[in-house]
Amino acid sequence: MIYSYRTRGTCSQQIDVELDGDIIKSVKFYGGCNGNLQGISSIVRGKTIDEVAKAFEGIRCGMKPTSCPDQLVKALRAAKAAQSEA
Repeated sequence: MIYSYRTRGTCSQQIDVELDGDIIKSVKFYGGCNGNLQGISSIVRGKTIDEVAKAFEGIRCGMKPTSCPDQLVKALRAAKAAQSEA
């Protein structure tokens, strides 16, 4: 199942996440800094949600209270919750 998350407070507008249990199968960002976000998507593939949360949660972009990596953690947790409900 692919879960779509609408970001808040970042240049990217949406993140699509595909999980296999707690393992990240794929991530796709819409908008934002294309090269950086492709890199993040590649780095997190095969990792657990907890591994990514430990590395990315709380990262800020400039003066913003969040960032694309921080929003990815929120998207992963929302996708995991939606997966549990299905």
